[in-house]
Amino acid sequence: MAVLSKPVDGPEFGLSPIPVIDISDPESKNALVKACEEFGFFKVINHGVSSELVSVLEHEAVEFFSLPTSLKTQVEGYPFGYGNTEIGRNGDVGWVEYLLMNANLDFSSHPFLPGHLKNSETFRNALLGYTTLVRKMTCDVLEMINDGLGINPRNTFSKLVSGENTDSIFRLNHYPPCPLINTNTNGGNNVIGFGEHTDPQIISVLRSNNTSGLQINLADGSWISVPSDPSSFFFNVGDSLQVLTNGRFKSVKHRVLANSMKSRVSMIYFAGPSLTQRIFPLTCLIDNEDESLYEEFTWSEYKNAAYNSRLSDNRLQPFERKLFR
Repeated sequence: MAVLSKPVDGPEFGLSPIPVIDISDPESKNALVKACEEFGFFKVINHGVSSELVSVLEHEAVEFFSLPTSLKTQVEGYPFGYGNTEIGRNGDVGWVEYLLMNANLDFSSHPFLPGHLKNSETFRNALLGYTTLVRKMTCDVLEMINDGLGINPRNTFSKLVSGENTDSIFRLNHYPPCPLINTNTNGGNNVIGFGEHTDPQIISVLRSNNTSGLQINLADGSWISVPSDPSSFFFNVGDSLQVLTNGRFKSVKHRVLANSMKSRVSMIYFAGPSLTQRIFPLTCLIDNEDESLYEEFTWSEYKNAAYNSRLSDNRLQPFERKLFR
C-alpha cells in the first residue's frame, strides 16, 4: 500500500485557486482557455445536468459497492468490469475498488450488470442517462474552448469524442474509509487511494460525493487539495488535448488520498477518440511544422503505450519530437 510520509498542504475548504467557470455564459470561453493553460483543471457550475439523476446514480453506486465481493466480481471481463486494489496491469495499487465500463454502451438493454443484482435496471438506466448528459456537456465545453482559441470549425475538438465509435470510458471509484490513517498527529501518514497520474484521453469529467481526497499538481510542483463540491463537475485536460494544442494546454497530474472517516464515491467520464483517430498538434496553433513538439500517433497506439506504463510515468515522453527532448 502506498503511503505518504508527510501530510500534504493545501486548502480543503475556503479559498482555492482552482478556476470556477459558469458554462451557461458563452463569454466564459476565454476563462476556459486560461484555465486549461494555467492549471489543466477547472470546476464547472450551471452545467444543466440533473441533480436528481446524479443522486440516483450515486445511490445505486453506493448500493453496488456495499454488495458482497462474490456478487461484485460477477461483473467482470478485463479491461471492463469490477476491480479491487489493483490499478492496471503494471503493479500499481490503491485503497480503491471500482467499476469500469465502455461509456458508449446502451446500458438500458445491455446485460452489463447481472440481472439478479438488486435494482440492476435502475442502475443501468441511471448510467445511460448520466453518460448521455455528461457527453453533451463535455462537447459543449470543448466547443467553448474552440471558440476561445479561435479555431474553426467549432466542433474541431468535440467531434473527436461525440461519435458512436469513440473510445470513451466511464469509471465509478469507491474509496472506503481507511483506518490506517493516523489523523491525531501532524506527522501522520496519508494512504494513497489512487496514485499520481495524468489521463491519456482528450478530457476527463469528474464529480464526487461530499468527501475530500482529490489533489492536483501545480506548475511549481506543489500539490493542492480540491475542495469537494458534489453539485459541480471538475474537468481536467488529458494527454491527447495537450498534444492537440502543442503543449499550450497542460495535462494535469492528479491523485486521491484516502479518508479516515468517510467513504468517497467518484464518477469519471473519460472522453476519448476512436481507436483509429490520429492525434497531432493542430497546424492552426503552431506557426510551422518545425515547432511541433510531438510526433503524430493514433489513439490506439497511445492508449496501448499508456496502459502498459506505470501510473506515474511520463506517458508522453516517448512521443515527443527528439529535437525537443
